[in-house]
Amino acid sequence: MPRATNAPASRKRRHDRLKLARGFRGGRSKLFRTATESVDRAQCMAFAHRKTKKRDFRALWIMRISAAVKPFGLNYSTFMNGVKKAGIDLNRKMLSEIAIHDPEGFAGIVEKAKAQLS
Repeated sequence: MPRATNAPASRKRRHDRLKLARGFRGGRSKLFRTATESVDRAQCMAFAHRKTKKRDFRALWIMRISAAVKPFGLNYSTFMNGVKKAGIDLNRKMLSEIAIHDPEGFAGIVEKAKAQLS
């Protein structure tokens, strides 16, 4: 009986891992062990950074809203409290986009929020 090896499956595993490492520089895309370490780290970082990106964007929207309500004599937290009390169901992303692209509309939202605060 001939000796059976696992060569085709091993080659496919190596090929798949090296395919994931395309674009890396030097041995990180050519050598199997280095490529494996690089790909593992890259996938780990990609997972973590997808989470970080959400935090970064939320912080950006908050900064934009804060800067947009300053001329109206409000700060961010007071404005958001007024928006909640006024029953305006807009998230921070939409509020920041309105503040940038439609200042008149945003002024209307600020007036409604101010009216609920007093």
